[in-house]
Amino acid sequence: MNHLPINILHIFVIAPFLFYVALIRSQIAPWIYSLLIGIAVVIFVYHGYKSIIKWKAKSPSLWINLIHVLFVAPLLLFIGSKGVDTPRWAYEILAMSAFATLGYHIYSIVLTVQEMSQVKKMPEAKDT
Repeated sequence: MNHLPINILHIFVIAPFLFYVALIRSQIAPWIYSLLIGIAVVIFVYHGYKSIIKWKAKSPSLWINLIHVLFVAPLLLFIGSKGVDTPRWAYEILAMSAFATLGYHIYSIVLTVQEMSQVKKMPEAKDT
């Protein structure tokens, strides 16, 4: 499966948004907190569903969905529900999550590019 669109979305939209919330903190517009709650619900439902499917299939990539269900969604829900009263530690964890998101998805693109270049370098089989 080609994960390039997911990687690009996380690099150029999701990580910057997480950085924005983590850095601006309680100075963000109040509607952003409602948006965080909505995003948390979507993440929980989508990745919860994908977790069940991957669990049944014994997929080695189940961990990605579990991180979203057990860590990302609760953190966004916590920050969204606390609003301006969100403690500093939550924003710090959000910033670390943004760095992890950015790093993981850049790394994933690097691996994809390496795989693609190796496929191109492979000599064609000769018919004998």
